[in-house]
Amino acid sequence: MDTLLALKPILTALVLPAASGLLVLFALLFWAWRTRGRANAWPVGLAGVATLLMWLLSCQAVAIGLSVHLLPQVTPLSPKDLASQQVQAIVVLGGGVENNAVEYSGPTLSPDTMSRLLYGVYLSRTTQLPMAYTGGIGWAGLSGQASEAEVAALALSRLGAPPLLWQEKQSRDTRENARLTAALLKNDGITRIALVTHAWHMPRSVRQFEAAGLTVTPAPMDFIRSDAAPLLQWLPSGSGLRESAWVIKEWLGLLLT
Repeated sequence: MDTLLALKPILTALVLPAASGLLVLFALLFWAWRTRGRANAWPVGLAGVATLLMWLLSCQAVAIGLSVHLLPQVTPLSPKDLASQQVQAIVVLGGGVENNAVEYSGPTLSPDTMSRLLYGVYLSRTTQLPMAYTGGIGWAGLSGQASEAEVAALALSRLGAPPLLWQEKQSRDTRENARLTAALLKNDGITRIALVTHAWHMPRSVRQFEAAGLTVTPAPMDFIRSDAAPLLQWLPSGSGLRESAWVIKEWLGLLLT
């Protein structure tokens, strides 16, 4: 019985759509290849390669490998590092909102963005440094919705946390995050910041904020890694595909900026 229970995570992963859908597609492609003859060998073969690629990109092991080999690596810091770097303020980089969260009867930060905010709060409380949040309405946002910085301030009030000292509400992407936040902070004599964002997003973010004239200490969080058993890391999952997409997007962003 214990052996069967130990297989539960593997069987669950195989049943969920990411793995089961790809397995069914593999089976159908193999069937088509066996029954249709040589005429369809190339298109069916290419479809099989595409399916295999989707399988690999949906594996956390591949996402981890991509993050290591495609992106510049960043290291975590401790609150003590901020003092040695003479950091003057903590800047949390926006990452998205949920406009109509029914549990709050209004907007809230997306789970990934809330993780950034909570890490920023931790650093701010530990170091007593003031905190800024940068985020307006993204290019895909709806007109009339609250800016991300306003939603972040609302989230802090719900938690009973100290308010933001700076709110940058106009930016629509990372480049504008950097440019508008730099202008806001420089008005108060702030030029040295700790930048909080996901580890995979940090290299491009640091590049943009330094180009805006700020001295940046990276404060990365939520590294692409896994605590799952090695075999599970090679089974497709929604989280694996999402993490691979993050890495590829940031890699392309670094190439194009």
